Amino acid sequence: MQLLFLGDIVGRPGRAAVAKLLPGLVQEHRVDLTIANGENAAGGLGITPTGAAELLQAGVQVLTTGNHVWRHREILEFIDNEPRLLRPANYPPGTPGAGSGIYRAACGSRVGVVNLMGRTFMEPIDCPFRAADREIEGLHGKTDVIVVDIHAEATSEKLAVGWYLDGRVGAIIGTHTHVQTSDERLLPKGSAYITDAGMTGPRDSVLGVQPQKIVDRFLTAMPNRFELAPGAITLNAVLVDLDTKTGAARSIQRVIESTEAG
Repeated sequence: MQLLFLGDIVGRPGRAAVAKLLPGLVQEHRVDLTIANGENAAGGLGITPTGAAELLQAGVQVLTTGNHVWRHREILEFIDNEPRLLRPANYPPGTPGAGSGIYRAACGSRVGVVNLMGRTFMEPIDCPFRAADREIEGLHGKTDVIVVDIHAEATSEKLAVGWYLDGRVGAIIGTHTHVQTSDERLLPKGSAYITDAGMTGPRDSVLGVQPQKIVDRFLTAMPNRFELAPGAITLNAVLVDLDTKTGAARSIQRVIESTEAG
């Protein structure tokens, strides 16, 4: 089966890129399931019920998130009632929503999706490694293949999660840093891996934000209001070919598309 994973969607420009480019990518690559990290879909920080519904309507079948998931309070009730929207599984017990789910791909296969968040330079939540053990055990025997989003700051932590889960899941895909890495590979035991899938949002930006706003912050060390950059939009993703008989990956490749705003 063909899995398409979209890097962090940033604000209205990112949502527009999904609506414009995703149908063509699905057709071109015969995509069976599309997953996207949507934690920055609302104005560059957080996700709202309206934004989530827009992305699901555009063809995304599963939305993962990360440290900005709770930015908008209206998501608290929504995430309890929308199984296609996940939050990191290593949030403590009692947190709204779920950290994993099982979804039916177009080819008929059952795909388990696990959302994890790192702890290095991030909020001090529960251990992602032990959470992964728990979630994968819960999916055992119920899915044909498992895909993991590790939303983390440190490349070392993402790599460690990749090696820890190699052979136990079909793909480990990193998110959060908004810069697509060029280290896509198949690990020795058959799992596809990339440190970061990248960003879907303003191309001429610093992680989606107007460059001058970020430059000023570095020059002055003073807070300022971030604004999303205008202009062309980029879509970063990875395409993973998964063997649903073995649960392993056959290949992983980066995808980069661009379009003009509007």
